[in-house]
Amino acid sequence: MPYKIIFSDIDGTLLNSKRVLSDHTIKTIQEISDKIPFVLISARMPKAMHHLQDDLNIKHYPIIAYNGGLVMVGDKAISSTTIPIETVEKLYEFNSKFNCHLSLYHEDEWYVPQIDKWAQREEENTKVAPEVKSNAEVIEKWEKEGKGAHKIMAMGAEEDIDEIRDFLSKEFPEELHLYRSKRTYLEIANKKISKFSAIQLLLREHYQIDVKDCVAFGDNYNDVEMIKGVGMGVAVANARDEVLQVANNVTHAGIEDGVAKSLRELFKLENS
Repeated sequence: MPYKIIFSDIDGTLLNSKRVLSDHTIKTIQEISDKIPFVLISARMPKAMHHLQDDLNIKHYPIIAYNGGLVMVGDKAISSTTIPIETVEKLYEFNSKFNCHLSLYHEDEWYVPQIDKWAQREEENTKVAPEVKSNAEVIEKWEKEGKGAHKIMAMGAEEDIDEIRDFLSKEFPEELHLYRSKRTYLEIANKKISKFSAIQLLLREHYQIDVKDCVAFGDNYNDVEMIKGVGMGVAVANARDEVLQVANNVTHAGIEDGVAKSLRELFKLENS
């Protein structure tokens, strides 16, 4: 077989229009994954990826969560990079004038200040229920536990999210990576990590596979470095222009089983 490991983004790439795995995608990945590792790589928390691993029968393979902020092999984190709690506190204080929704994540902890439309939408998309706890309470808890945030999701009116983005860009230009997934969404992570850096670490520490022997699938800005860096970077047809420009290949849209169709071509599987 031409490649030794496969990495796939989830949202916008692997799921169908109902935001679940299609039967064709499940069947295709199961045909391949008994011989080749299939690793999910996402901005999601681990718990929001495990049910997809169960559907695909790939629970024995690692996952890369939080855009590379957390690399899990089984129950062990082989890499964990967080936003310092002092930075989380400064964002919380700045947000007091806007009162945007701030979701705070650490490993499988997801805290929301209240169950609002933002929390409900994320729960529906990820199939994970958050715990309600004020941002101040979470910060106090994590300070005592010596924890930071693997991810912060700021959600609110576009103009308020603009203000938060500008504040963080000015105050933490070398510390934070800011990813605008929607006009009303801002995903915040440690700038040291990326999907591609996590792939490189996993290959080096766990698999001893060269990056040129990897296939990766993606659709969005946070996939650009990964798609450009691996041996075979494949963009789904609905990908951002920046992803399409660096991809080795473009497959069908994510909701049209693009990943499965590409895998059948790459690994010369019979169509079904």
